[in-house]
Amino acid sequence: MKIKILIPVYNDWQSVFKLLENINSKVSTLSHEFSVIIVNDASSESRQKLSINLDNLKLIKIINMKDNRGHARCNAVGLKYIFENEEFDYVIPMDGDGEDRPEEIKQLVENLNYYPDKPIVGERIKRSEGIFFRFCYFTHKLITSLFTGQSIKYGNYTCLPKLTVEKMINEKATWSSFSGALAKVSKDRATIPSERGERYFGPSKMSFKNLLIHSLSIIGVFKINVLIRAILFLLIYFFLIHQNITLITLIPVLLVFILLLSVIIVSKRENLEEFNNSLKNISNIDDLK
Repeated sequence: MKIKILIPVYNDWQSVFKLLENINSKVSTLSHEFSVIIVNDASSESRQKLSINLDNLKLIKIINMKDNRGHARCNAVGLKYIFENEEFDYVIPMDGDGEDRPEEIKQLVENLNYYPDKPIVGERIKRSEGIFFRFCYFTHKLITSLFTGQSIKYGNYTCLPKLTVEKMINEKATWSSFSGALAKVSKDRATIPSERGERYFGPSKMSFKNLLIHSLSIIGVFKINVLIRAILFLLIYFFLIHQNITLITLIPVLLVFILLLSVIIVSKRENLEEFNNSLKNISNIDDLK
């Protein structure tokens, strides 16, 4: 099998090169052809020369983008590029900082023996972030489940068969949210337990603002569900409080309206035309191997 590992990067070359070294080590016992496609999101920092031996990787390409588009859109561009230009059977997207652990590639690939035609996702069973991040992540999962009916416990770290990749690149939501789009196009998914690793170098680049946009982007994929559930919630809630309407009892109503407005605004990031033209943003491609 030909497996492409897709890694977006922005100003984190030290981590990416360490990740390449670890991937090379972990796939050495697997009898498949592994290649790496790195999407450079217009990094402003220059990268060091590749000086490590990566014999277990068939090829390594760096797709250099002209303009910065963000992590989700780098994944989208990478999927589109691979589907249109590479021979492959599966794609494994993963973060380039070490938080998606290379040790789990073996488990993803071994599960293809049982689920060759299903996307396999790494469901988080343990996280390495601080208390505040974990609280925000729990809140995100709760709101997502309540207002969309979707239980999305995975991120980018997945193993996608070619048919799923084709569905992803024809879905406008992929341009905004990888995990939301995958939940939309593929209801039937296999899972493996996945632990969130620690960054190789430096602090996390996920700010609270980016975390909020990430969460709303996932929810926005299912905005029709959100609208229907919000209306039902408001009808039931007003029925329960109609004899006791005060400023305090109206706070949940205000929060629901804020959520609806935020979801509508963020969902405008979905744009199939931009997605279809995204490969025009490629400046050049470097072959490292």
